[in-house]
Amino acid sequence: MQHPDKGYRRIRDDLEHDFGINVNDKRVLRICRAKKIKSTIKYRNHGCTRNAANPQYVAENVLSRNFHAPRPNVKWLTDVTEFKWYEGVVVHKIYLSAILDLYDRRIVSYIISDHNDNPIVFDTFKAAVKANPDAHPLFHSDRGFQYTNQTFHHMLEEAGMTQSMSRVAHCIDNGPMEGFWGILKREKYYGSRFTSKQELVRMIRDYIYLLQHPAGTAQSWCCYANGKVPDGICGVKNLPRAVRSWQQKSYFISLYA
Repeated sequence: MQHPDKGYRRIRDDLEHDFGINVNDKRVLRICRAKKIKSTIKYRNHGCTRNAANPQYVAENVLSRNFHAPRPNVKWLTDVTEFKWYEGVVVHKIYLSAILDLYDRRIVSYIISDHNDNPIVFDTFKAAVKANPDAHPLFHSDRGFQYTNQTFHHMLEEAGMTQSMSRVAHCIDNGPMEGFWGILKREKYYGSRFTSKQELVRMIRDYIYLLQHPAGTAQSWCCYANGKVPDGICGVKNLPRAVRSWQQKSYFISLYA
């Protein structure tokens, strides 16, 4: 297959978009099963969360898997994940820290860094607060060492936010955030070998940019016409599929939650 990462729903989308064939999802699924066509996007997850040996502050799981938010900036989730790129036989890593709004699954802010340390988390939080100065959401994370840091807890208090943390060994407590990482990596990272940091960073930024602009094709086309789209994003004709793809992503994250 040309795109072995695609499941039956995305194959159905391609049939309709590229070939004008209108067919039901379940029919495509039956054909895929009969022909033994399977997506290759399932990979074992190797997280980069480092729990604090001596946490300075641990919050209760206030979120308690209630992943519904009635409006924006009511509930934010956050996490850090890692990506690898290769220089010959040498393996390098970069880290992506992001904050996700549970209302519409938008990325409120994100930071890409060479180091999984306190600054990457602190800077992500500062960027979110700067962009949303009147927001006072419930702020949920795992028990990574950055989030159990007393300084970070004080930052949350100063911003008028309530801190919430997943229980130990319960990654599903942060399900939508973990789901976002999974979709990003399965669609754009797994199965590829990045040989430069710039190429990998560009992929991440372009992907998040497209997810941040699902409001409508007309608006997105206008962005293209005004030259506001970052370099590396495909042409205008591909944008409607990206918009539909984001709608599917939101649905799948809801199911995962």
